[in-house]
Amino acid sequence: MSDAHDDYVAGDINTIDDDHGIDYNDAGNDVNDHDDHDDDAGNADSAVAATAALEFIAKSLAEDPSAVSVEVNERQGKVILSLSVGPNDMGRIIGRRGRTAQAIRALVGAAGARDGVTTSVDIVD
Repeated sequence: MSDAHDDYVAGDINTIDDDHGIDYNDAGNDVNDHDDHDDDAGNADSAVAATAALEFIAKSLAEDPSAVSVEVNERQGKVILSLSVGPNDMGRIIGRRGRTAQAIRALVGAAGARDGVTTSVDIVD
């Protein structure tokens, strides 16, 4: 337990040395800024990072990257990304017990959250 009167030690992991030049009051870096688009309309168009992430991951895993395609649809305010790969790459994308597919869905979900949309990845035959 630390005492309130402990001395500051430079480089101590429990203290803040510097803000590394980040200006948290800068209007351009405000985490509460929102885009000027309507949240209910055009979610499929705003899922750019999620679509790019899914395409990059799938092409990186696939033996035949040219067979990878991503189709973007919107259903009930949620962006549905349909991933198609070659027949020989289906096992690579799904992985053992679906762990690779689960990891892909988590990464694409995080990328979608960055765009402010809820995403779902469907792997189609």
